[in-house]
Amino acid sequence: MQKFLFPLIAAALLGGLATGPVQAEQSGWYEVTGVEADDMLKMRLGAGIGYKVLVGLPNGTVVWVQSCSREGKTSWCKVSLKAARGLKGYVSGAYLTKM
Repeated sequence: MQKFLFPLIAAALLGGLATGPVQAEQSGWYEVTGVEADDMLKMRLGAGIGYKVLVGLPNGTVVWVQSCSREGKTSWCKVSLKAARGLKGYVSGAYLTKM
């Protein structure tokens, strides 16, 4: 019984990891995903919720991730918009999917 239980548990855990956005950890092009339909990902002036919001990014927005770092439990990524490269700020890496 135990030799059959382990593969089922492993498959369930690995299957759960494959769903949803992957947190950004390296530079490259990423797409904003996983934001609620009536909300936007907030691009901030600095890495943390205490910083001023510069702009809201809807799902599908493409950004260039320069770098990411941990601030508490959140991975904050320094990004610039593909459509407006001069606009730079920080977003939560939890809502970025590698392209």
